[in-house]
Amino acid sequence: MRSLFDFLLRIHFLVLFILMEVLSIILLVNNNNFQQAALVNFSRQISGRYYTRAANLKQYFSLAEQNRKLAEENTQLLNALELKYKTDRTITQIINDTIYNKQYTYILAQIINNSVNNRHNYLTLNKGYLQGIKPEMAVISQDGVIGIVKGVSKNYSTVLSMLNLDYKISAKIKKNQYFGSLSWDGDDYRTVILNEIPLHADILVGDSIVTSGYSSIYPEGIMIGTILDFEEKGGSFYEIRVSLSADFKKLYHVYIVGNIMREERLSLEEKLEE
Repeated sequence: MRSLFDFLLRIHFLVLFILMEVLSIILLVNNNNFQQAALVNFSRQISGRYYTRAANLKQYFSLAEQNRKLAEENTQLLNALELKYKTDRTITQIINDTIYNKQYTYILAQIINNSVNNRHNYLTLNKGYLQGIKPEMAVISQDGVIGIVKGVSKNYSTVLSMLNLDYKISAKIKKNQYFGSLSWDGDDYRTVILNEIPLHADILVGDSIVTSGYSSIYPEGIMIGTILDFEEKGGSFYEIRVSLSADFKKLYHVYIVGNIMREERLSLEEKLEE
């Protein structure tokens, strides 16, 4: 205790000086509008910077939750747009049924496993048959086509990736509707190959490639990629290299697409083969 008193005694002039300075500043601010306004502005700047940094930090740690909410909102919009699109096209519809004209449903899922470096790549999703997932449902992202559901358990499903040698899809050139077969050649995870496009088709580098709609799995017009280059193959057709619009190394949320009318269509087409 004596040491503390000795220390305070040695610095008492400094403490007194500081107290007088603080008192002087307080008196100056309280009796001078200009200094008072300057102090208020200064304190606002300091507090503003603090709150801005705190908000940015909070926002950074909440990005995952924000992305999840945005993906859920996109799913709701996709379902709403699908209903409106079908309703607008069916002019003679009279029955007041909110799902009568709806053909596709969209279910949000998260990728929990993904491969791009194998010859036969797959993805695993955190949704299964308890959430309405079935085999042969399409899987897309906001950037384009991803693959097809192959296996389903209670709460998980596996997806045949576009980056799989067993994967094939009917695709077309958006601007002129010429369609062909699209598949991956096992080389670059960023590109796939479109075949069976005739030589008289008008194509250019940069043209968009989309789903043809001829499959009972994918809706028409889903983005796949753009033409990277092309060459004559077999004398009558082009072999077109397509740059994928979806980056398979950055996938997180996807949409599982269900075709409500798929069974009806398949049943009718099977009768033609009997």
